[in-house]
Amino acid sequence: MAPVEDENRAVRSAMRCVRLLLGCTTAAEMLATVLADGPSWITGEGSALYLLDSAGMLRLTASHGLPGWAHERYGTIDPGSDLPAAAALRLRRPYLLSPEHTSADYPNEDAGLGTGMVAVITLPMIVDERPIGVLALALAHRGTVPLRDLDVLETIGDACAHRLAHLLDHADGRLPQSAQAPAGPAGAPGRPMLSLAARAARHGAFERDLVTGETAWDAEAFRVTGQPVAPDGSAPELERIVHPEDLPDVRAAMAEALAVGGPYRIEYRVLRRGGGVVRVEESGEVMLDVHDRPVRVAGLLAEHGDALGGERPGQQEPQDGPARQDKAGAARTALLLTLTRALSRAVTVRDVTAAVTDVARPSFGAASIVLDLVDEGRLLPVTHTVYGGARRSEPTRLADLSEDVMQSSLTRSAPLFSEPGRGAPGGMSGGPAGSPAAWAVLPLVASGRQVGSCLITFATERNFGREDRTLYSAFAGILAQSLERARLYDTHHHRAGELQRAMLPRTLPRLPGIASAARYLPSTEGMQIGGDWYDLLKLPDGRIGLVIGDVQGHNAEATAVMGQLRSGLRAYATDGHDPAATLARTSRLLAELDTELFATCLYLTLDPADGRLTAARAGHPAPVRIAGARAVELDLPGGPPLGVDPGQPYDLTTGRLAEGETLLVYTDGLVEDREEDYDESVQRMLDGLELWARQTGPGRIGPASALERLADLLTLNVTERRSRPDDVALLLLHRM
Repeated sequence: MAPVEDENRAVRSAMRCVRLLLGCTTAAEMLATVLADGPSWITGEGSALYLLDSAGMLRLTASHGLPGWAHERYGTIDPGSDLPAAAALRLRRPYLLSPEHTSADYPNEDAGLGTGMVAVITLPMIVDERPIGVLALALAHRGTVPLRDLDVLETIGDACAHRLAHLLDHADGRLPQSAQAPAGPAGAPGRPMLSLAARAARHGAFERDLVTGETAWDAEAFRVTGQPVAPDGSAPELERIVHPEDLPDVRAAMAEALAVGGPYRIEYRVLRRGGGVVRVEESGEVMLDVHDRPVRVAGLLAEHGDALGGERPGQQEPQDGPARQDKAGAARTALLLTLTRALSRAVTVRDVTAAVTDVARPSFGAASIVLDLVDEGRLLPVTHTVYGGARRSEPTRLADLSEDVMQSSLTRSAPLFSEPGRGAPGGMSGGPAGSPAAWAVLPLVASGRQVGSCLITFATERNFGREDRTLYSAFAGILAQSLERARLYDTHHHRAGELQRAMLPRTLPRLPGIASAARYLPSTEGMQIGGDWYDLLKLPDGRIGLVIGDVQGHNAEATAVMGQLRSGLRAYATDGHDPAATLARTSRLLAELDTELFATCLYLTLDPADGRLTAARAGHPAPVRIAGARAVELDLPGGPPLGVDPGQPYDLTTGRLAEGETLLVYTDGLVEDREEDYDESVQRMLDGLELWARQTGPGRIGPASALERLADLLTLNVTERRSRPDDVALLLLHRM
């Protein structure tokens, strides 16, 4: 893709991020939006958002990837200090720490050497001369940060500032403070954004944390629904207050909203305390984290239509029995379809458990879901989707309590449901203090095979009617099929991964006068395997062979071809052929294989005694020499990729690697980014290597440890990307 097109796409991405920021309602949501929808070179780890509190201090309000000690040390910052966040607000301009600076003083001044390859920018958030706070973002720029990227960052910072200013103005100018006194019973304690939203819209506000399972209402929400105000602001369960005829619709609508994320709207009737009924409209948004998983729901509750004073039961619209049953049946069908779509998108067992956690659990109103899978005739827990303050200690306890009953349900191939007023069966013994208030145990059977068992628990007692039991049984069948398919995929992927690992060197050979380090990262797309490989050879005449290659594709075939090429090239090299002849023979080998794949490759030899280099290149990125404080690509003529033109000879290039110099060879996955020009990515890497050479090069801390650290730093920026479409291999060699 042309650089202009890449730049235009990056600008469009930034503008979309700005539009989303202008719809955010909390500081945490803003930071998550910047990390999820902003440019890919915003890494996320170590990013934070500070707001000025009433005492004039910068208080940490939202963060991502900050360690515990950083929260303690930098939770509150004096604007008069020398820290980057304070300097940005005081100077009223962005304060950029280049990788050279972060290697010395970010985020911990006492830590000594930092990453050396991560930039940090602190953006002041100021609106009409009014300081709001500071946005700190970690960047994947290895060298200088281009002016166009700085413009994008300033635009994002300005968008956050204006949105926060608008929100804070609707909260009487009071800034969120972790030390602020909690609200009384009329509001949700410690949740200033709920009161803010309520004042802005004059409706009841709610916030539902999908990680902890907790839901908070403000005073208006309790008034709208006609419920008694809870002292701690916690909301009653929907199953207790929603009209039974509307509950299936609510569950189906919530499942759909959780599955896709974004805004939603639901209308339903609420049973008021004292017998009245009120129609309520719930308008909210499902917020996703940086991995596109739902983590929070926030929104408004409003009285709907003419029901300002609430309806009496006798005022409800008449509806005969069959019509009610048809409506409820259609809602349950819609819920099952949504759950089926969510599970059909799951590829691995982990994906299935994520869908169960993110969509099924909140849709059912469950406190927890425990999945056990059959492994060699035994039930073994896969995951415990248990959340919430007091419930964080429940996974082991629930597994122990449910072991027998889950095994019994699977053996009988029949679901088991708790019944109100009756004791728990033997497998769930322990009395009210030891077992959940209500539960369902579902056997998971696919194609006549026992796959596992599923335990669904509820915080309050409930009666499972015939329709509910049918719904859960149908869900069990869908879940079993998804798990069986996912386990098959995981098995194939595990075997392919083992094949690939077996074809790469387990360790690098120890060679006199040489230090080396290597890294390999698989792709995160498709089968998550590929055809990248590296090799370090001890040649018969005392020379050293350095090999790096990349077979086209990210599947088992690419891995198999890679193994054949590695073996063939190793054989040609150890026979004494120079790099040019070795690549020519390997190209003919690939052309004779039963495959349409091609490969790029680089092969160098080094004489440790005098540093003499010989090299040839087949369509592969050029090697990089790090000498002193300079990092440059070697001028190495390239030929066609292996297998493309088997009769084409390759040029042989000679050179010299002096003592104390380092070579880097890599595959293109190390620098390729869909949102950035390739040449610019390479230049950023070279800039970062020069910083590394000046700050933490082999002459300072020893070649072996320095190379290992550099290998980690080079892959750090790759692991921070939201996706890795290509696998990555690199090999470092230092002549001592």
